[in-house]
Order: sequence, then structure tokens, then C-alpha cells
Amino acid sequence: MNSTFRLSLVCLLLGLAGCSLQPPAPDHGGSGGTPQQLPPPGQQNRPPLTPSQPLPPKVTRMKSHPRYAPPPGAACYWDTALGVYVLEGQQDLYYRERTYYRWNQGWTWSNSPTGPWQPTDSSGVPAGLGRRHP
Repeated sequence: MNSTFRLSLVCLLLGLAGCSLQPPAPDHGGSGGTPQQLPPPGQQNRPPLTPSQPLPPKVTRMKSHPRYAPPPGAACYWDTALGVYVLEGQQDLYYRERTYYRWNQGWTWSNSPTGPWQPTDSSGVPAGLGRRHP
């Protein structure tokens, strides 16, 4: 009888231990509907966006970029969409990493804003510029 009692107790403890390792069953709320979906990790504390809340405006102009230095002695701004500095007062003249890029019915590049200009294709310019004039 003692061994039967021990065997019953071990079986009971193993059964209860197995239940404690399983995640809880989803609560259906008793309505028979679909289970409630949990938001993905990292989005649990965000308020939901509604159509009445406009998205914040996308900033495309910055005074300067933290990584790329502006061109020396030129009035310009950093265009985040293009990924380059846009030289003000110059039509289709751009700068990034000591290189000037110009669009004139095709792409050219130079180490100086006055040239000499070397022809290139859209693969020879920063990606944002290549998308602007493919």
C-alpha cells in the first residue's frame, strides 16, 4: 500500500508540474469569438493611430549633417531625401564627401564646383540623386 501511495503521489506531482510549464490558454471571453490578438513586442505601449491623427511632417531639409561636412564656402542645406547637400543659387548642383555632382541632361561629377566635369551614370552618384534623375 505504501508503494501504491508513493506511485500515486509521484504521478500527481508530475501531472501538476507539467501544467505549470504550459502557457495559459487564451481567454475567449465566453462569447465564442476569436481570441484577442496581442500587439508585437515593442508596440504594446503605443497609442493606436487613427485616421484623424495626421502623421508628423517628414523633414527633408537640415542645416547640416552630423557625418558629412558641408562644401567649403558655399550656402547650402542637407536634403535628407537625396542624401546630399544642395547648393543654394545653383541649379542641380549637389555635394557630398568632397565631390560635386551636377545634372545637365546627364550626370557629371567634379572635385570643384567650377569643374572640370567628368561624365558618369546614375550608379556613380549617391542613391537619392540617382532616383531623382534616373
